[in-house]
Amino acid sequence: MNCNELQEHSKADCFLVKKPRALQWFYKGQLIKEKEEERQAGRFELFLDLLYVAIVANFSDELAEHPDGAHLAKYILIFAPAWHIWADLREIMNSYYTDDLLQRLVILWVMALLVLYANNANDADEDITAMRTTAGAVPAPHTGSDHGWFHVFLEDISIRAKAAIVAVGIFYQEATWALTLSPWIKAKLHLTYSTAVDIAHEIDRMGAFFIIILGEFVYSIIVGNKTGIGLTSGYAKAVCTLIIAFVLNWVYSSGDGSIQATHPIRRSAWTAFGFFLLHLPLSASFLIGGHIAAASTAIEEFEDGQRWLLGGGLGVGMFCLWVYGMLYRVEGECTLFMGQTTRISMRLIIAIILVVIPESHNHLNAESFMFVIMALFAFLLIWETIGGLSRTSKFFEPWTNRNPPPEEDDREGLAGE
Repeated sequence: MNCNELQEHSKADCFLVKKPRALQWFYKGQLIKEKEEERQAGRFELFLDLLYVAIVANFSDELAEHPDGAHLAKYILIFAPAWHIWADLREIMNSYYTDDLLQRLVILWVMALLVLYANNANDADEDITAMRTTAGAVPAPHTGSDHGWFHVFLEDISIRAKAAIVAVGIFYQEATWALTLSPWIKAKLHLTYSTAVDIAHEIDRMGAFFIIILGEFVYSIIVGNKTGIGLTSGYAKAVCTLIIAFVLNWVYSSGDGSIQATHPIRRSAWTAFGFFLLHLPLSASFLIGGHIAAASTAIEEFEDGQRWLLGGGLGVGMFCLWVYGMLYRVEGECTLFMGQTTRISMRLIIAIILVVIPESHNHLNAESFMFVIMALFAFLLIWETIGGLSRTSKFFEPWTNRNPPPEEDDREGLAGE
């Protein structure tokens, strides 16, 4: 029995290992649920997220220290498998969550392998033992499904060839995942039963991972007391980083920025796949952009590579947020100040500006550069907030129908009745 069952006074299952069961599925195109209650993230899922806070910080820190193309490629190649492991666990917990002894031990097993993976992945291009350890840690959580990793055990294959094979394997995994779960394959095979997801749980878990990424913005502006004592230039850059993270959280949480809209997972199967596939580049780009932004608190001038990683990372992330917003279907769009295309287009415009700004503003020091980027995000927030309002919106809600508690005399009268 867990804490939720104790609080709800519900009867716990007296089994250490429970039988496998699907929580929801499609039967002849109709959604069937084992229980109608809304699923929430389990405590052990949140415990897994804590480990990813450290993993993403480790990966982004390595790239920030070596801001060049080779390390960027390595960052992408080591981040993607870690993301896939988290995504696979998310799907298992979404469809087959039992919270029994076996499932909890599986989470512990995967976390132990992730610790091994994260501590060796950054050195995989320099040490053959680290490479083999990294390669061995990745397939194990997938129970041997990632056979493409075993080529890295061979010393006579060059680093570039190994990296190319891993990149193809990552793309293959994304493509086959989308294909095997697509409506097309279900129709082609004439499936009576097929998989389904708990939409509320999926949205909650994807939002949780995005918060992990934003945590890299705020974590690094505190650790090490980089801003110095008092109101320093470092403090100003830290506040800029905080505002950027705050805006990103606001924009992501608001979806397409409208008052009422249909989420991509609920809109159609294809927009749902777009939503899921989008989160890998979205997370990877904002992670490195956020780490460089936070690192600016301790430096006066950006290196060229750092400037490009900052602008490019935030720019690619904003492009993903533009696509993310366009996946929504707006309800009652004609009543808003701006239509969806006009309102969301500012994300695309700012994404383009962020990508080119490292070249056009390379004369700025770190403080001025951060102020420019912060101003862009602040403008985006104002634009979308106003554009997503109804034409009948007012600044303050009227103080009417407040329903104050009854006075003492009224209480006595009510008691007498």
